Amino acid sequence: MPHTRYAPDRGLTTRMVTTMFFIGLLYVVFIGVLLAVFKGAWPLIVIIAGGLFVAQFWFSDRIAAFSMGAREVTPQQAPELHGAVDRLCALADMPKPRVAIADTDVPNAFATGRNQRNALVCATTGLLRRLEPEELEGVLAHELSHVAHRDVAVMTIASFLGVLAGIMTRAALWGGLSRGSRNNNVGIAVLLIPLISAVVYAISFLLTRLLSRYRELSADRAGALLTGRPSALAAALTKVTGQMARIPTRDLRKVEPYNAFFFAPALSGESVSRLFSSHPTLERRLDQLARVSTQLGQAGRG
Repeated sequence: MPHTRYAPDRGLTTRMVTTMFFIGLLYVVFIGVLLAVFKGAWPLIVIIAGGLFVAQFWFSDRIAAFSMGAREVTPQQAPELHGAVDRLCALADMPKPRVAIADTDVPNAFATGRNQRNALVCATTGLLRRLEPEELEGVLAHELSHVAHRDVAVMTIASFLGVLAGIMTRAALWGGLSRGSRNNNVGIAVLLIPLISAVVYAISFLLTRLLSRYRELSADRAGALLTGRPSALAAALTKVTGQMARIPTRDLRKVEPYNAFFFAPALSGESVSRLFSSHPTLERRLDQLARVSTQLGQAGRG
């Protein structure tokens, strides 16, 4: 992890390395199967796989910002938001990321970018309207922790590999089917490849969900330790989660695909299975923040 004053998390680092190893291995096996079945289409497979991966890595921050409706703002346009980010970056001794606002009533925030110098931190208008200044700083400290620990880059890449598996399947099938009866493997591939793709996507999905839940706990802890105000972050969590139930379902559904990147999940249903959840439960997050508060109190008395 680059030098910052954010508390390091070896557990997060281990999980990120493990997740990327298994997803990378899964992806290599998947590409190998495609190359074995569609031998004549290997140039198309390699070009698409390599090109899309490079594009995603270099332009992930812009893609995410555009998808979530974020627009970059200047200090003159959003002085309070920029002021909070300035204070936290000075406190954390890290480069200031680009700052953006998404025009939606869904109260949330997210960070994206492949490294600290290419990062973007975004808050929604719904979040800015609802939170007090110290609560907003707690949320921003949480998001900047994702940037400092680089887990946002790992999540972006890991999530993309599952999507890329689906794209590669369609491209390979199209390339194979276009040759028609000249390839005896086409009939088998029509049945086999979609099944393999579904398995690859499912395993990628579960691995990224497991990492996502841990990284949220890690960011809560690191952000609370940096600011020294875990109660402000706990208050923001409680407020955002409570307000989410008041947002129209159609608005929640629009942003639900980006839950893994959000400060708090936007859920359009009553509940979600913990196995598939992108975030730990509110109770678990508040319990951890209570322990951090106790830890800080004991350190202060010591």
